Order: sequence, then structure tokens, then C-alpha cells
Amino acid sequence: MQAVAAYRDVILAVIGAALLCVTADIQTAAGQTMIEESWSQNGLVGTFARPANGPAQGPAVLILAGSGPTDRNGNGPNGLSTDLYRLITIGLAEAGIRSLRYDKRGIGDSQKMEEADARFDHYIADAVDAARNLQQREDVSAVVIAGHSEGGGLAIGAAARISVAGIAVLAAFGRPAADGMREQINALPWPDATKTRALSILDTIIRGESVSDVSPELAPLFRPSVQPYMASLLAFDPAKEIARTSTPVLLMYGARDLQASLTDRDALARARPDARVVTLDAANHIFKRAPADRAGNIVTYADPNLPLDPGVMPALVDFVRSVEKR
Repeated sequence: MQAVAAYRDVILAVIGAALLCVTADIQTAAGQTMIEESWSQNGLVGTFARPANGPAQGPAVLILAGSGPTDRNGNGPNGLSTDLYRLITIGLAEAGIRSLRYDKRGIGDSQKMEEADARFDHYIADAVDAARNLQQREDVSAVVIAGHSEGGGLAIGAAARISVAGIAVLAAFGRPAADGMREQINALPWPDATKTRALSILDTIIRGESVSDVSPELAPLFRPSVQPYMASLLAFDPAKEIARTSTPVLLMYGARDLQASLTDRDALARARPDARVVTLDAANHIFKRAPADRAGNIVTYADPNLPLDPGVMPALVDFVRSVEKR
């Protein structure tokens, strides 16, 4: 399946970010050992990780990847090499917390799927299945869903279908997707005519119609095979959905994020005034410390050796500990 590029991938789809699952012991920099085990469920393939010397039972975090061809580790084609979800996994293990991350349907080792058949609701259903699988494990006492970027929307959607201890929304869209797409298209260094055409196609999809004549420069975003998925995403309003839940919420955003903005953070915070909000002043969309300039920010997407912003793991671990007994 080709990459399903939702609106948070506008930048990456257009500029390319500038640029197995086997059991294994992983030695972290802190000297602790993490054990990773292969996991599969209903066509999904992933990795369950646990601290080797941790307690017999404890909370687990389900990590949901962002949109496009991003795999369970946070990597993909076109130079995307962040190791974001793997770094989060290691940080959780160092804190004695289990986790599960998987390749989305149609991506990596999971069951293949034609791009034209993909719908946003399919991925929500997969997240619910994975969370339920975790809840059935004897060594898991509570489940927190942590969704990054578009995965944050999946976490919100899943929380409406299954009771979990909490959801961590990490750099996710907080407004209807069309709002963010318009904002990003207008910010791109495209000729005015290209922007006008892109916005026209977007409006057509919002009306429930399709566009067959898509120019090569707009194909990464609007190719006909991805339009059904985009239409399903455009119908999802994350703020409205999160307002319907009573699940404890963590909202974590980077102030130097080029994809999800603090406007998205604020939209979700208004919808859930009781949410715990964490803003990392120097972090970007992949929660790495990034320079203020756009080009320097994008370069970080291709360097998996960059560590997470030091504020990420303490906030996430503290949230998991605060809700695990709920």
C-alpha cells in the first residue's frame, strides 16, 4: 500500500522531510535491560516490550504511530528516520513500564491493504483490538493509549469505544483536519496557482466528491487512491470527540512543531479543561530539540541518534503512574 498521507503529512509528503520483529535484549544507556517480544493480533504485527527486571505486573502503554508509512519505530521512506516510538519504548522500560507498538495495517509487517480501501475508522478499530489484547494479559494491570500525530486522533477515537486508564495525545491535530490542511497549504512555498488548485481539491473532497485529474506535484497529497481515506479523516472532529470522553487526558506538544500547532493543543484543552497539558519549548513534532529555523527543524527527522527532549519521558511516565490505579 502506498503511504496514506493525512494532513499532518503535508510537509513530509511534499518535501520528503528534506532529506524484525524478533525477541531481543536491548541494553539502554542507563544500563537497564529491555526485553522485546514479537506480537501479532488480527493481521497486525508489532513488538511488546517489558523491563527485564521489572515487576510481575504493571501498566502498559499502547503506542500509536502517526499517518503515512510510519512504522512501529517511527521511521519510514524518504529519509524519515526518527526512532521516536522506539525511544519512547526504551524510556518506558527504564521506568519499569511495559509497552506495545505495532505497524499499522498496510504498513511494514502488518497485513497488506489497498490504499483505496483504507478508512480512518479501520485504524481506530485496530487500536481498540490492540488495547483489548493488552488488557487481557495477566502481566498488565492497566492500559494507557499514547497516540502521536494522527495516532493521537486514533487514541481519542479508541477511548470512545473502550475503557482505558488514560490517553496521551502527543502532537496531534485538535481541529477538523481541513483547517490544518488549509493552514499548511497556504504556508508552503508553492506558486499561488498550485495552492489555489490544492485548496479547490480539498473543498471537493469535503463535499464528498472525488477528483480524478491531479497534477504530479499534488499527487503525494491528493492522488485519487488516497482521497477516500482523506474524506473519512475530514469527517473526524478530535475536539468534539475528546469532549465526549471522561478518560484522563495528557496533551503534550512541542512549541517548534511544524505540523501540529499550539492552536491544536488549545482546541483540545478547551474541549477537556481537566486535561494535563505539557508544552516543550524547544521540541518539534517528533519531540526532538530543534532549532527555530524551518530547514534546521526538518533535518532532525533524519537523525535517529538525536535523543528525545528531556521533558518527554518524565511527563509521560508521571501521567501513566497517576492513572494506573484508576
